[in-house]
Amino acid sequence: MFGLGTPELVVIFAIAFLLFGGKKLPEIGAGLGKAIRSFKSGLDEVEESTGIEGITKQLPGVREVAAVQEKIDQAKSIGRMLTK
Repeated sequence: MFGLGTPELVVIFAIAFLLFGGKKLPEIGAGLGKAIRSFKSGLDEVEESTGIEGITKQLPGVREVAAVQEKIDQAKSIGRMLTK
């Protein structure tokens, strides 16, 4: 989870506890949970309506990047064949 271990999470929780207090933390957590749930459901709706390929094809430069990636893969395969 974002490269955070247990010690880091404990420090973050302790700082949040000191800043907001014990009474406010459950409200903040609930609000954060609702926001994440809403974001995920909105993302699911977008993926269902257009599909992930439809979203990526709309982004500028995707075709160019795919073409460059294909050329890199071809060069790697040629290099493997030459080194054998």
